[in-house]
Amino acid sequence: MSALDDVTRYRRNRQDEIDSATVYEAMASAESQPQLAEVYQRLAATEREHAEFWAEKLRETGAERSTPQPSWRARVLAWLAGHFGPDVVAPTMRAGEATGGAGYATQPEVEGTGIAADERSHDRLLAAISEAPGRGAEGNVLARLEGRHRATSGNALRAAVLGANDGLVSNLSLVMGVAGAALDATAILITGLAGLLAGAGSMAMGEWLSVQSSRELYQRQIDIEAAELAEVPEEEEEELALIYEAKGLSRDQAEQLAERLVADEATALDTLAREELGIDPEELGGSAWEAAGASFILFALGAIVPVIPFFAFTGITAVGTSLLLSAIALFLVGGAITVLTGRSVLYSGARQVVIGLAAAGLTYGVGTLIGVSLAG
Repeated sequence: MSALDDVTRYRRNRQDEIDSATVYEAMASAESQPQLAEVYQRLAATEREHAEFWAEKLRETGAERSTPQPSWRARVLAWLAGHFGPDVVAPTMRAGEATGGAGYATQPEVEGTGIAADERSHDRLLAAISEAPGRGAEGNVLARLEGRHRATSGNALRAAVLGANDGLVSNLSLVMGVAGAALDATAILITGLAGLLAGAGSMAMGEWLSVQSSRELYQRQIDIEAAELAEVPEEEEEELALIYEAKGLSRDQAEQLAERLVADEATALDTLAREELGIDPEELGGSAWEAAGASFILFALGAIVPVIPFFAFTGITAVGTSLLLSAIALFLVGGAITVLTGRSVLYSGARQVVIGLAAAGLTYGVGTLIGVSLAG
């Protein structure tokens, strides 16, 4: 990279920091809650320090002439914050902090300075503040957090219902398609069991990859936090203090709590992971194998229903019994969904039956056409 490219990059970085400081100062002026106003002022001060860092880099190259004014975009955001409140521009600022943190990660000048960590910290701090616009993360945020905790079982029920429904509808459609082609009961049975195993295996693999990828991402985030804690512990302490201040503690209380937590590295890392990243370092999102196993079983439970009659019956009797059992299972699935939606059991169950049997009828028709074509 040429010296001219470096100068351009330094100027762009300085301009971004000046713009951020300008908007944060406007947010602080417009904020009605004194604690949050102070947080915004401290964010602005940090951005001014970053701007001065890049100004010093420019001076080292001999390219520093004068301090630029805020850009038109920053002035517009500041005006919006001043007239409509900080919450209007907070999402935009958070996106900018996330982008800035990622951009600085590849710039050698910021290595060991804590600047990139500051940007990530600001992103997480704004996320904490946004939990309760204008009031800090207290009150209704705690209620919403409790709501999320209570919803865990609901999410598990949702996953169970949808997993069983996927297995039921997909394998019913497969079995009916093969039955429409007028194959014998043994062939239909083998096809149904193959569809069960293939579908359940695919669902399990997809769930394993999803959960494992999340675990690896969480672990990487924790590793980055550990490195930052080792390199710039004072920055992490300040970050924790800002977050606790945003949650409603006074500045002194927040600083004392942060200092006490950072004094022990293991406790500090655990707290940073939970408070800043929203990650439980012991769970890391749960076990990928447990998720895969549960997904396999739930899909298989749904997929076995339309296959069962073909163990005992043949011909139209097996097909009719399969449709009847599947219709009953579809109704039960629809009824289970009402636990989540609050809709009528009769309405949801009937809707599920209609959709599932329509899919089965379509594949049966296609299978019939194929069977006739092959016979001809």
